[in-house]
Order: sequence, then C-alpha cells, then structure tokens
Amino acid sequence: MTLTNQKKGPLDGVRILDLSTMIAAPFGATLLGDFGAEVIKIEMPGKGDSLRDMGPFHGDEPLRWPGLARNKKSLTLDLHKEEGQQILKNLVKKTDVIIENFRTGTLEKWNVGYEELKKVNPNLIMIRVTGYGQTGPYSSKAGFGTPATAFSGFTYLHGYNDRPPISPSFSLVDYITGIYVAFATTTALYHRDSHEDGTGQYVDMALYESVFRMMEFLVADYDQNGVIKERSPGLSGHSSPAGTFQTKDGHWIVLVTSSDRTFERLAKAMDREDMLEDDRFYTNSVRLQHFELTNGIVADWVKTKTREELQVHLDNHGVPISPINSIEDIFKDEHFKERENIVEVNHPRLGKVKMPGIVPKFSETPGSIRQIAPDLGEHTEDILKNLLEMDEKEVEELRNNNVI
Repeated sequence: MTLTNQKKGPLDGVRILDLSTMIAAPFGATLLGDFGAEVIKIEMPGKGDSLRDMGPFHGDEPLRWPGLARNKKSLTLDLHKEEGQQILKNLVKKTDVIIENFRTGTLEKWNVGYEELKKVNPNLIMIRVTGYGQTGPYSSKAGFGTPATAFSGFTYLHGYNDRPPISPSFSLVDYITGIYVAFATTTALYHRDSHEDGTGQYVDMALYESVFRMMEFLVADYDQNGVIKERSPGLSGHSSPAGTFQTKDGHWIVLVTSSDRTFERLAKAMDREDMLEDDRFYTNSVRLQHFELTNGIVADWVKTKTREELQVHLDNHGVPISPINSIEDIFKDEHFKERENIVEVNHPRLGKVKMPGIVPKFSETPGSIRQIAPDLGEHTEDILKNLLEMDEKEVEELRNNNVI
C-alpha cells in the first residue's frame, strides 16, 4: 500500500488533539484518523508516549507503534508548564475534539480541564478515559487494562474451574474501549453539528465499563435466577455442542451450534439424524443437560476427518466452523488477503512493514493510511508555525525552555 494524502475519509475536516498514552484512548484516536480526521498527538518532550517503549521490538525499533499511531502528527508539548498550557488553549480554539486518559483530576490540576477549555471553545468535545470513570469511590485510582478486565467480571469467567482464572493474553479491554472512544466521538460530533441546540460536551468512559456492557447474560442470570456463573472454557452454559475439537491430522478447530437449526445441520453432516429424535439431544436446552456427552460425540466424529476435509464438509452443510488460526495461518490465508486485512506500508527505518488494514469498509468514503506513525515531535514546528502562526523566534524560545 502506498501512503497517500489524496483520499479523504468521512471525518475529513475534523481536528482531534490526542493527549492520551498507551492503548485504549490512542487506539480510538487512530480509528478516527483512519477515516480522515486530523489527529495531532501531544507528547512530552524527550519522552513521548510510553507505548513507544513497549514490545515487541525489531532491534531498537518498536513494532506496535507504526500501526497503533498511524495517521497522526506528533507535537511535543509540556503541559506541566504555563507556556505549554497556553499553547494547548490556543490549539483548542481550532480543535473539535480532545481525547485524554490522565488520572481523574490531572488536567484540572494543570488548569486545562474541560470547564477551563470550553471557555476558549464552547463547542469543544472532550473524551475522557480512565480506569474507573470520573465519578464514584474508585475514580481516583490508577487504571490499567488487565486490572480493569478483572474488575469488570470478565476474568472471573475464563479458565477451567480447577485452575486460577486467566486474563486475556493481550490488551483486550483497551482495544474495546478504543472502539467506544471512536463511537463516542462521532456520536458527540453528530449531536453538536446536526441539532440546532447542539453544543460541545465531555464524555466519561471507564475501561471496565466497555467490556461490562457486553455482559447482559451475566446481569440477567444473576438478577432473575441468582446464578453466579463460574469460569469454564468456551461457551459452556449457552450452546451445545460447542467448543474446541482436534482433527484427524492434529489441528484444532472451533465448532458452535448456537441454534437448534444449526444442530440439525450438524447431525445430518455426521450421519447422526437419530440424535434429532433422542430426548437427550433434540433441543439445545436438553443438550446443555448432557453437554459432556454431546461434545464427546462430536469430538469423536471430528477426529475422523482432516482439517481440510472437515472444513469442506461442514461448509457444505452450513455448519459454522473455523480453524484456530495462528498468525502464520493468517498471513497465508487468501480471505485475509482479499479483504486487505493486512496491508504493507513503507517505514523509514524498517523498510516494508505489515499492519492491520482499515475496518470497516465504506463504499463511498473509505478510510486510508495516509502516513505512518510519527517520530517524536516530528510535526511540532509545522503545527506551531502554520496552525498557530508562530514565528521562528517564538518556536526557538519554546525549544530552549523545554516547553516543546
């Protein structure tokens, strides 16, 4: 993929100041940048976003940074200093959205909280991401993705009941929160710009809330039935059969029958239509009562076929199945290639690098990768001179005072 400045996405004309660090809030800003927003990332002089120092690495080069900070400009600015705070306020006058994830009260301590900034721009939208939100008894606590995942109830559900609960092997809640950040930003922009009484506002988002919102089943079952769902692998308790199965040639696949109609197709595929008349298997509710028996029947049948044979056979019968792909499998897969789920861009030091492509895909105003992630402070001079109309002497003075 050739980086381009020609394509304009649906958010072209929206300017965002990204004050956040690490993953959750920055990922939301990146999604918005993918679809045309101008994202100016504000970083501490000499330090930058701590994500720049997070693995994996190739030599000294951070490999997560190019994909997670693409389509952004980097402006170094020390918000601890009064001059830096004033520059931020000057930028806010020309900005639509601020995205931040400092601990609750930090921006207010620096005199650049929402109430202060909306004095210079009443139409400003501020997206505020913290571990536990701006209110509540835990609002002042430090918040990170893995603890927030545990707090949400998610971790409690995962693993085997004879072993400790397990956390996701990557920053799942941070990325989910980033999607909420993008959703909240576009929703707030729509309200501001499409209603006669529309105005700026701030949005309060807690990390744990992003995944807790997805747990209707957990809330409903405890509220109405008093059930405390314990950890279990896979989808046990919801659908039967469901789980991870091993094929004849040693590969692992996932198979789920989330409706009785799907199970009917599976029974026919296995030449076990007798199960459709058996009072142990004929509906999902009774299959759940005989979960281990049902899964065992499926597991024995799966072992009679290779992964390729199984995929073709169950695809022909309309039964949902997927191989458990490694990243090597994904790189080789033709569907990922056709969908441009992995794209290749030029990196100034690494040469060609691959990263996830743009999702979702818009028919008329598609997103694009217009620039790779910036080096620290790469756009500082350009932004100060061209956007804020500062002269060389002023910029040099800020540099000498370590404001930028």
